[in-house]
Amino acid sequence: MQSVFKIYILLLVPSHNTTDGDLQMRRNKKERQQLLIETIKQNPFVTDEELAEKYSVSVQTIRLDRLELSIPELRERIKSVAEKKFSDEIRALPLDEIIGEVIDLNLDDNAISILDINKEHVFKRNGIARGHHLFAQANSLAVAVINDELALTAKASILFTRSVKENERVVAKARVKNVDHTNDRSVVEVRSYVGNELVFKGEFEMYRS
Repeated sequence: MQSVFKIYILLLVPSHNTTDGDLQMRRNKKERQQLLIETIKQNPFVTDEELAEKYSVSVQTIRLDRLELSIPELRERIKSVAEKKFSDEIRALPLDEIIGEVIDLNLDDNAISILDINKEHVFKRNGIARGHHLFAQANSLAVAVINDELALTAKASILFTRSVKENERVVAKARVKNVDHTNDRSVVEVRSYVGNELVFKGEFEMYRS
């Protein structure tokens, strides 16, 4: 009877370790979500994968955190920033006709865009990006950086330096090398990178009115 009574008492006593663990988990989640808000505010272009690595949690956890906090996915954040910042600046073509998302722009000087390679961009058999997507990203950025409503590509010299695969991010950087108002021409150099690796380079001779 005595041993039965002891077991009964143990069942009634709450586990302090479990409760402390639950409290710690909730506290960590709250702190992580606050840091998540601050990080995305500082850098709207950070990926879920980068956030997961930063806070030592799974990508799924980050996505759930974003849902709870009503933070849109990366593509929507980039689109929102671009629309607010560049929709009135770009003269040569509408923002939604640029391949990739513009994240920096200084007309007749330089520009940057990013393109996340998804299933729609790659060959099914090997997961490698079709070259025309990389060319289109670079070419449309070369057009966008020109401070002229009638900017058109007159000539292009391009080189693909390595294959780009699904789920990689291509960062294209355009630089206006010279502006020749006499001949109505500008030359734009575009280099595209995955991380620190050069994957594409091109020189575009642009017509301007």
